[in-house]
Amino acid sequence: MKKIILALTLALIATPALAGKLVIKGSTTVLPIAQKATEAYMALHPDTVITLSGGGSGNGIKAIIDGTAGIGNASRFIKDKEVKQAVDNNVYPVPHRIALDCIVPVVHPSNTVSDLSRKQIQDIYTGKITNWKDVGGPDMKIVVIARDSSSGTFEAWKELALDGERVTPAALTQPSNGGLVTQIAGTKGAIGYIALGYITPDVKVVAVDGVMGSEQTAKNGRYSISRPLYMFTAGWPQGETLDFINFLLSPKGQALVKEAGSITLY
Repeated sequence: MKKIILALTLALIATPALAGKLVIKGSTTVLPIAQKATEAYMALHPDTVITLSGGGSGNGIKAIIDGTAGIGNASRFIKDKEVKQAVDNNVYPVPHRIALDCIVPVVHPSNTVSDLSRKQIQDIYTGKITNWKDVGGPDMKIVVIARDSSSGTFEAWKELALDGERVTPAALTQPSNGGLVTQIAGTKGAIGYIALGYITPDVKVVAVDGVMGSEQTAKNGRYSISRPLYMFTAGWPQGETLDFINFLLSPKGQALVKEAGSITLY
């Protein structure tokens, strides 16, 4: 209830936007969506210049707090401590849900494991299971790979897949979805997790409790490791910022969400 009241209250507060120029920073999960939307929007508005970069959800939210971006991309909701930092800085963050996504566990294509329970995933990521033979796979050490702590995908995975348990200190970390895919592809014993839009033939997607992550299973609730994706603004957006978000929420913008490999809102 607190977060709902916060969103409704902050939505009434507006901040100006610089017409013709927009800076977007943050989540690498949202990045493919933002890239497609940016290209399409600038084709329709040739006088508009949009600067886009990744860096993780935490960096996206920080950027709207310190005023270095008009939009902060995030694959998680804003934390209470970030709200406090924002308000202390006279900034009132407003969330805009722009897509849905599911996080899927991935392994090396040669791995024979095709399905893991959430309990097995928890035990692997907390260091209780360290060999693939203990979950029906080959006699091979498990190399656990996680996203770094500034990632919204890290936060969502910890909450949705691990029930808040701490990841083993032995885990390797990657700052981006793309980097994780590359490392999994080059490490036979590895396991990691990526956003739906980053699936490539270089990795093998593993089902969770017999359910594969997909648009259909995320929307019907069968796949449990699913989440909304956000763009945050400092106050209610105006000008170019508002136009861009409205474009992304339009039927044309949502078609770009689908093209990027994420899941449309409607």
